[in-house]
Amino acid sequence: MHLRALIVDDEAPARDELAYLLQAHPDVEASQAATAQEALEAIARGGVDLVFQDIQMPGQDGFAVLEGAQSLEHPPLFVFVTAFDQHAIRAFEENAADYLLKPVAPLRLAKSLERVRRLLSDAPPPRLSDAIERLLSSAGRPGPRPLTRLAVEQGGRIALIPTAAILIIEADEKRLVAVTETERLTCHGLPTLAKACERLAGQSFFQANRAQLVNLERIAEFAPWHSGKYCVTMADPARTEVTVSRNRVREFKEKLGI
Repeated sequence: MHLRALIVDDEAPARDELAYLLQAHPDVEASQAATAQEALEAIARGGVDLVFQDIQMPGQDGFAVLEGAQSLEHPPLFVFVTAFDQHAIRAFEENAADYLLKPVAPLRLAKSLERVRRLLSDAPPPRLSDAIERLLSSAGRPGPRPLTRLAVEQGGRIALIPTAAILIIEADEKRLVAVTETERLTCHGLPTLAKACERLAGQSFFQANRAQLVNLERIAEFAPWHSGKYCVTMADPARTEVTVSRNRVREFKEKLGI
């Protein structure tokens, strides 16, 4: 079976690396696109069986390509190619033909292509899978499911700790730090506080100020403070205090149901 693949990634080195790996598969013909718009135009012209789709891109993200492909009579299959950590990647396993973790391993790529070949051998050519459509419709906007465990650097390794064990997530210079009862651990795979808010949506974390998220389930007490702010005391042995900014007090109280 001859496969016509489209590699979509805003980073040229990543596209070139995957194209190089695909050269080991003579039945695969690969072209490239650097943006979601370029990808949609290429797919609309036809002749694309498989899209290797990066997720995080500036402007329109990878999901915009998935959404746009739904309007076609015979959209291609999609394989996510992402730098997300393994625990986050599991959220995608049921929602696409396959996924590849950067840097792409040749053996893993071969297995992915074999899976795609099996799917494309069906007749008539398949539409986007029901799983992908569920992904696109979930929460009104596609995206990874909320984290229940957080990847952190611990003792030179990457450990996964339950989010319930985290008191605070705070920005510390150019990194995020997860504060537990006993440790301060550098977060892995969460570059900004905004990204942490996105991935923890639906859980008990609240952005108390510009630099800190607090776990509402781990608050011991709070009280009004000066200038309309609130002072929150966490339920840890150190009785760690966090300030709720004045413009966030109302939402804070609503989150607590008061």
